[in-house]
Amino acid sequence: MASESGDFTAYIQHHLTFLKPPHVSLGGFWALHIDSISVSLLLGTLFSSWFWIKARKATSGVPSRGQAFMEIVLEFVEGQVKDVFHGDCHVLGPLALTVFIWVFLMNFMDLLPVDLLPMIAQQFGLHHFRVVPTADLNMTFAMSITILVLMIFYSLKCKGFDGYIRELFSAPFGKHPLLWIPNFALNIVELLAKPVSLAMRLFGNMYAGELVFILIAGLFSAGGAVLYGLGLLGYALWGLFHIVIISIQAFIFMVLSVVYIAMAHEHH
Repeated sequence: MASESGDFTAYIQHHLTFLKPPHVSLGGFWALHIDSISVSLLLGTLFSSWFWIKARKATSGVPSRGQAFMEIVLEFVEGQVKDVFHGDCHVLGPLALTVFIWVFLMNFMDLLPVDLLPMIAQQFGLHHFRVVPTADLNMTFAMSITILVLMIFYSLKCKGFDGYIRELFSAPFGKHPLLWIPNFALNIVELLAKPVSLAMRLFGNMYAGELVFILIAGLFSAGGAVLYGLGLLGYALWGLFHIVIISIQAFIFMVLSVVYIAMAHEHH
């Protein structure tokens, strides 16, 4: 597509434009991005189906490669959850596993060739198609807001409505009526800062990685064997480095989600 446009700026803008439903004027935070939603749902379905099939075929004998890999991932996530949360993990464990694998798969889409899926989408009449859901701020905020809802839910469940409200107004400075407003303001800022930082961290890293891949891909169409060779080398090196980034970002999102929910169980 870069060779067709002949305009590198238009090429970048094309790859950074989301697929939106026609005749829908919602924008900004309320925008509906069909590509992000469809790719994330597809990856979630594939992940859930694969784990379900492996769980159904699991044996106590010598495990297959797929079962061995699944057991390694489960033990890794379970260890991380138990290190942070010392209560009942029957809900938090599966949640952490889902967050880790799902975010990793969405991040992994960034390693596909930049023009591959957009070109396939164009064959079906879709002129824009972004394939990295975690490079969509709306998607990362949707996940972090879900974590916020779980934080509030477990705070209410563990402390009760009266206990949670009392904690909002009495911590960290004390129960004196003059300190109610400062306490409440600090607790609200702390509560909202957690999902915002969670969403922005993942989005910022994945958006930057996606943009670097687009810039490198532009070298392929710049003309000349030297630039083409530099583009291939840059794509390979950045791809290898980006494997580390997407893994770390999935791990951080999972760990922070577990930490925030574990903090909701604690009393001041």
